[in-house]
Amino acid sequence: MGRLYRAFRIAWIIVRYRLDVLIPVERLPAPLAFLLKINPIRLFPLGHYTRGERLRLSLEELGPIFVKFGQMLSTRRDLLPDDVANELKRLQDQVPPFPAALAKTTIEKSLGMPVSEAFAEFGSEALASASVAQVHPARLHTGEEVVVKVIRPGISRIIRKDVQLLYMLAYLVLKLVPDSRRLHPVEVVADYEISLMDELDMQKEAANTSQLKRNFLNSALLYVPVIHWPFTRKNVMVQERIYGVPVADVDQLRRDGVNMKKLAERGVEIFFTQVFRDNFFHADMHPGNIFVDTSKPESPRYIAIDCGIVGSLSIEDQNYLARNLLAFFKQDYYEVARLHIESGWVGEETRANEFAAAIRAVCEPIFEKPLKDISFGQVLLGLFQTARRFNMEVQPQLVLLQKTLLNIEGLGRQLYPELDLWTTAKPFLENWMKQRVGPRGILLKAKEKLPDWLEQIPELPQLAHESLTQLRSWEESQREQRQLLREMRQEMARSRQRNGQVLLGLLLMLAGLAGGVGEHLAPLLHEEWIPWALAGAGLLVLVRR
Repeated sequence: MGRLYRAFRIAWIIVRYRLDVLIPVERLPAPLAFLLKINPIRLFPLGHYTRGERLRLSLEELGPIFVKFGQMLSTRRDLLPDDVANELKRLQDQVPPFPAALAKTTIEKSLGMPVSEAFAEFGSEALASASVAQVHPARLHTGEEVVVKVIRPGISRIIRKDVQLLYMLAYLVLKLVPDSRRLHPVEVVADYEISLMDELDMQKEAANTSQLKRNFLNSALLYVPVIHWPFTRKNVMVQERIYGVPVADVDQLRRDGVNMKKLAERGVEIFFTQVFRDNFFHADMHPGNIFVDTSKPESPRYIAIDCGIVGSLSIEDQNYLARNLLAFFKQDYYEVARLHIESGWVGEETRANEFAAAIRAVCEPIFEKPLKDISFGQVLLGLFQTARRFNMEVQPQLVLLQKTLLNIEGLGRQLYPELDLWTTAKPFLENWMKQRVGPRGILLKAKEKLPDWLEQIPELPQLAHESLTQLRSWEESQREQRQLLREMRQEMARSRQRNGQVLLGLLLMLAGLAGGVGEHLAPLLHEEWIPWALAGAGLLVLVRR
């Protein structure tokens, strides 16, 4: 019943904000365009909203899952008109806040103490408000400036309902569109559910933040604020307050004299460092979560917050991804095809040369071009067509990574449209591969394994004895099996010989008896005793057998 109500609510919001006006009717086939023009939704008034406001307000009403979708879209100004992108940008940290009294109640219940006892100062007005939580300024009794992040009351129940609706849609798609199986819609929703549930746990976000800070300790690329663990619970997190320019405020960054080219390149470097060096990446890198320290304009440093969603890959996926990207950068499409087949991302029956030709046709036009000149819409369309042709399957474990790549590409386009993504990323990946499979990488792996090897050395004699014992047992078993096989062959040979004797005896008896009782056969054999002799011989053969 809850899912049905939610589905009706979504339909009502679509009608209320007249989202049908966002559909480009002129681009639709004639029958669909006609149906859209006569649909009953058009009976409702348009109101005074702009198209960007319609979309933003509807996403806000629909809830956190839809707000996050809008956040991702806001970074793709190459896909959206400026007026729509500017409105969606407000979803990054300007979602309507919930009352401060509710925030204080949640804090006091979680910490088990009054707000005045936990903090010397607490700001009732929220600094920022997002889909899942909002942030209030505060000061500890020790004098440190902090921010207090509080989960929205009742948000868990809303998210669970939306996730159930997504599952329903995923199963519906599977039934109606058999070809969608390769997209693994149910598995993708399951991964998304895990990420959302993790984001509702402030202790997990605090742990992720601490891990990311350790990975970039004293780094010139990225700064991560300090977590104050004594005041952190499941619904509340307290961390160091940071000051920086929002990464989306390009005008302010330019006024501060920031080297935009270097800033864009460092964003790419941070992403690849997280994915390949640390195998632990911030997977919610929309502009609302990224700030810039402009104190050194020629050497700008990023500041990352909101680590509720993080990702990691298996060693196999990490290696395949790096080798695939390098093959793309080198325009070695056959190697890309071979790696996809080897990894199981496409079926084993796929012909590598045909797959390589299809990838070449899609990707060749985008190489050696700045981001501003690349039509990602056409590239994505071509890749989807290729995927359908070769039954390429969506890898659920890579969905977070793909989402993060979209965010990074969108940020790069905003900061420095001339950024050459390929030239920036290729040296990093080449160096990483050398460290993994080169002499230095082998030595480092040996050094890492050395303690384990030293620990196992005392056990080697026992292991060798057990191996020799198992080998002897195996050899004895093999001898017994060979002897049994020989006996079986001998028995089969004797059985064939006995069967031949039986057949011969029966034939002789039948011939003799037929000759003995027949009226015409005995004269042909000239002697009457011969048939009876044949019958007797046959009987003798049977008896001797």
